[in-house]
Amino acid sequence: MNNLSYAVIGTGAVGGYYGGRLQQAGCEVHFLLRSDYEQVRSQGLIVESIAGDFMLPQVNAYRIPADIPPVDVALIALKTSHNSQIHTLLPKLKPNGVLLFLQNGFGIESAVEQHLKKNSPQQQNEKTLLPDILGGLCFICSNKVGPGHIRHIDYGRLVVGAHQAAGQPCEPTLRMRKIAKDFTCAKVPTNLTNDLPMARWRKLVWNVPFNGLSVLLNASTDEMMADSNVRSLIRALMEEVVSVANSWGEQVSPGSDRHLDNSIVDIMLAHTENMLPYRTSMKIDYDEKRPLELAAILGNPIIAAKSLNIATPKMEMLYQQLTFLNVANKPA
Repeated sequence: MNNLSYAVIGTGAVGGYYGGRLQQAGCEVHFLLRSDYEQVRSQGLIVESIAGDFMLPQVNAYRIPADIPPVDVALIALKTSHNSQIHTLLPKLKPNGVLLFLQNGFGIESAVEQHLKKNSPQQQNEKTLLPDILGGLCFICSNKVGPGHIRHIDYGRLVVGAHQAAGQPCEPTLRMRKIAKDFTCAKVPTNLTNDLPMARWRKLVWNVPFNGLSVLLNASTDEMMADSNVRSLIRALMEEVVSVANSWGEQVSPGSDRHLDNSIVDIMLAHTENMLPYRTSMKIDYDEKRPLELAAILGNPIIAAKSLNIATPKMEMLYQQLTFLNVANKPA
């Protein structure tokens, strides 16, 4: 078999599902774990899925990144709040190995690139090259319901794109095509994009309102969609994100066609209305008293808006409210 080898850094609702699917399909997969290590090492992974339940009674489980053998692809499925420690969590990579960040938000890859440059053991050597950095957008409703136990309730598609430092479009590489082939064989529909930044803006159209408001309103997606006032607020937040995204695309690539169509708002509202009731990842983090991913999902887009002189009053209010709740919600 010509499958690539993978390390999953963050074996939760996202990493556990996608890594489990890859192993089920015959790929070599290694899982880095913390609290679930003993359970997964002895009992494996359980995945309940709309695409078919399965169990992996034996997996390659690790507590220490240095113990993972060299791999072709490191799948980083951690929360973005852990990216400041990413240099201590990465496994060894084979020649031409890549980092694929399965995370929500905007500006992730650029921040990680700068962090790795600053914290590389060979940072004094200007010729030291970082591995290629890819971004992955996970369109999935999945939760970790117990140690080593993942419940996948809806969707599951991946979109993968290459990071380009100047924010320009970038054609898919051969390595990306091989990754997409592995995921597709693993029952994960996967598309490649040549415009990772705009793909991230597109996903933020959903993530900004639904993740943020789910915490403020203590509500699941169906509860929010059932209230006309909340739907109006969701629409207004979505329209702010679209406005910033389109101004950003024009600034970075003047005269290009890098924009989100206004129809995206109605399309996403319709999809959400038809999806199964879902407790968002940010709501789960809040309920579990974990730090919220505010910088990547709201802070960075707001910074981009300010640099473009675009007013985003509703996004800013949402960010301010969530920042207060995030601080107040810290474990005693």
